Amino acid sequence: MTAVKIGVIGAGTVAGGVFHVLLRNQAEITRRAGCKLHIVAVSSRTRSKIDNLLTTLNANDVEVVADPFAVVRNPNIEVVCELIGGTTLARELVLEAIAHGKHVVTANKALLAVHGNEIFAKAREKGVIVAFEAAVAGGIPIIKAVREGLSANRIQWVSGIINGTTNFILSEMRSKGLDFGTVLAEAQRLGYAEADPTFDVEGVDAAHKLTLLSAIAFGIPVQFDKAYTEGITKLTAQDIRYAEELGYRIKLLGITRRHPEGVELRVHPTLIPSKRLIANVEGAMNAVLVKGDAVGATLYYGAGAGAEPTASAVVADLVDVTRLLNADPSHRVPSLAFQHDALDNAPILPISEVHTAYYLRIRVADQPGVLADITRILADQQISLDAVLQKEAELFEPASQGVAQTDLILLTHQTQEKLMNAALEKIQALSSVLAPVTRIRMEELN
Repeated sequence: MTAVKIGVIGAGTVAGGVFHVLLRNQAEITRRAGCKLHIVAVSSRTRSKIDNLLTTLNANDVEVVADPFAVVRNPNIEVVCELIGGTTLARELVLEAIAHGKHVVTANKALLAVHGNEIFAKAREKGVIVAFEAAVAGGIPIIKAVREGLSANRIQWVSGIINGTTNFILSEMRSKGLDFGTVLAEAQRLGYAEADPTFDVEGVDAAHKLTLLSAIAFGIPVQFDKAYTEGITKLTAQDIRYAEELGYRIKLLGITRRHPEGVELRVHPTLIPSKRLIANVEGAMNAVLVKGDAVGATLYYGAGAGAEPTASAVVADLVDVTRLLNADPSHRVPSLAFQHDALDNAPILPISEVHTAYYLRIRVADQPGVLADITRILADQQISLDAVLQKEAELFEPASQGVAQTDLILLTHQTQEKLMNAALEKIQALSSVLAPVTRIRMEELN
């Protein structure tokens, strides 16, 4: 039986998971692929780390090199597995591998969200595959589901919890009533959050993944630079508690939706009715809802990160590539699901054009006429209310002037973002409004 020779770039957590999964499940994987998947070389700048791993696995026949370009230029290697992350060196390595006629498997969502159009075009020219199941939602096979399993459908929208770090933080804030900073520190201690968590907590990581899902769902080029991104750093335990009282939970959602005039592509904190299954996804888990015209709503749930869940997706891609090594390139599933000459040029809608409902928390002086002033401004912008909640008044003492104040919680019906922006500008200018208005978007996902 022949073996497919694989080169791995990187020796971190995911690479270790790939080695472990391939070794442990070698017989099963070989039965599926029709031949053995054999890692023949790995590049690592930390020799001791990879040596310890290979010794543990009794995989001493794997060549270890310091220069990753030695892997992508190795004439014996058929598939390059890129697991280093980033968008600079990784881009050079992937393009070099493609130029040398090698298939590529990658878990690098940032690379493909930023440079995917270029990479997929080069791969098409060379007749090679770029597989990236592990780039979105870890071990959940969401790329295959949308690209192949739902190919009979006209996808209407995709919405997902696709960042485990932020979901862990929001789950802890809700269950323990803690503030963002306290939970972030705990997430870092437990290893759920990086030392620099910016990409996670500001929604960038989720936007990278959503960009790829949107392109596959709607047959459009990847357009990360047009994604609207808002993180969770300004959320308070107070808002999470108020949302719970109203029957909602707050999640960082990636949402992409098709309209005649364009495509929504947005990541932001979102109130979801607590009765929805996706609202009850807790901890570091991921979940993605996909709505197709034929199948309806389908939900995909599982581990969105971690060594072996991610390795599960990487190895599945290696099996797929192996099966297709000798296939006519024109008969392979296109990278973005649609034939490259049939991609749509639908524009990405700016957030100002998006329609959604809103949760507003407004700290006001507890005096007559305040609610009437606010509702009048909303009505002037054709924004109607779904619910109003007024919290118990408390004493506030700026400049030694005792002022009774309260929180008004308003839930609106759907409206256009630019109308809400205009209304909030006028509400913020009222003398009775004592603090910046908190605005969180709401989605029913029904």
